[in-house]
Amino acid sequence: MRFMAETLKINLAERSYAIHIAADLGSEVRHAVTQRATAGRRVAVLTDTNFAQAQSAALRAMFGETPVLIVEPGEGSKSLAGLGRVLDFLAEHKIDRGGALFAVGGGVIGDLGGFAAASWLRGIDFFQVPTTLLAMVDSSVGGKTGINLAAGKNLAGAFHQPRGVFISTNLLATLPPREFSAGAAEVIKYGLLGDAALFDDLEKSPLTAASPTLAALIRRCCALKARIVEADERETAADGGRALLNLGHTFGHAVENAAGYGEYLHGEAVAIGLCAAARLSHKLGYVTAAEVGRVERVVAAHALPVGLRAPLAFTELHAAMTRDKKVRAGGLRMVVLKRLGEAATQGEISPALIEQSFREVGAA
Repeated sequence: MRFMAETLKINLAERSYAIHIAADLGSEVRHAVTQRATAGRRVAVLTDTNFAQAQSAALRAMFGETPVLIVEPGEGSKSLAGLGRVLDFLAEHKIDRGGALFAVGGGVIGDLGGFAAASWLRGIDFFQVPTTLLAMVDSSVGGKTGINLAAGKNLAGAFHQPRGVFISTNLLATLPPREFSAGAAEVIKYGLLGDAALFDDLEKSPLTAASPTLAALIRRCCALKARIVEADERETAADGGRALLNLGHTFGHAVENAAGYGEYLHGEAVAIGLCAAARLSHKLGYVTAAEVGRVERVVAAHALPVGLRAPLAFTELHAAMTRDKKVRAGGLRMVVLKRLGEAATQGEISPALIEQSFREVGAA
């Protein structure tokens, strides 16, 4: 394929694929669609109303007359009903086993589209075209797909690797500031879990949509995630591994669930979770109070919350945590900071310490 882009490879044997990063990959996406159509392979597109309205010309340039399903933005679409709607759409347009679905949007669209592709005819190809910072640096890479249930976040899903990822940084031009900040939370996470120099850079100069290093930083995050995914694709490592990518997420997912999906953007909940995880790490003796302060200042500098906007009952937050995917043998494994730039998984943590950490970020 004719790519004028920087390319990263995810090495997963027969499931290997490339991540392409450039300012504008619209013509490359169109080429991939045309190749499939010429070979008689049907293609469909999933996106949301925000992108369809803000980037209608880009959508048309990439996909022409390809069938497009447009869903409402936000976590509410990542549901059983939302999944059913995508599957009905694939059936309506007679997408067979040689077909493909292009997921064009943020994390919700990627997760929903990926799970639908994994489910339809027991698995068809799909491509990620991330349009938010959060999706570009995190959710479009690695093959985790899923939907939310009343019981918790991403509890139904599948590991289904995309056939390719096209990251056009120009698509961020119409991204609302709040959504950009939400993506920055995942960038901060990468610095904390495995790239201390990245965290230092964010501390010195907070990331903005105009940052000249934006494309390089996206590549840096994708490369870090790629290496983790290659080593532990399905999160089966006894310690560490892919679970490290959940730094801040056990706390954050509980916030999303207890507050009601949509009250906090995913990145906002993760930001609160990072602050809670830093406090827990301090209580365990790994990081200093001053380092907790550094984490909170970097989070705040990216227009992200360091605590809950309104109190949430700890009993509800704790109940959500116990339903988390990372529970094993009835026990909760937390991702903690051994230092800024190095994370580890740890079980058998005193529930009192987890409660104290949550209360310090606003739990009631």
